[in-house]
Amino acid sequence: MKAKPIILVVDDEPQNTELLEAYLVPQDYEIVKAANGEEALGKLFSNQIDVMLLDVMMPGMDGFEVIRRVRHDNKYRNHRRLPIILVTALRETEDRIKGIEAGCDDFLSKPVDKMELLARVRSLVKVKAYNDLMNNYQKELRRFK
Repeated sequence: MKAKPIILVVDDEPQNTELLEAYLVPQDYEIVKAANGEEALGKLFSNQIDVMLLDVMMPGMDGFEVIRRVRHDNKYRNHRRLPIILVTALRETEDRIKGIEAGCDDFLSKPVDKMELLARVRSLVKVKAYNDLMNNYQKELRRFK
């Protein structure tokens, strides 16, 4: 695992990203911010993101579409296993199902509970580290075939 895991926080409301940053930075996470879906997708190529915290309701590309692109567009194939947590005010079962079908890994409801946020991020950072380790082993095995 990296010394400082990098969390991509995507929300069109600056106060939401600032709150998440205030919770995460003291726990030794590095934060990368994006204000919309397009910007978030661009940040995937310029940073080694470990977890994405993604708002659903944003102008332009919503969070569901961001997830769909990361999971299914070949342009983002190196990020398909990136853990994505939807951070949303949407509470309806249909919205959660839509998120699961798009490919999210977890949900947090707004307003975000700090302890729940930290527990879920910590867990998915570990998952990402294990996935990275597995990918590295697979690459090594392919080299020797």
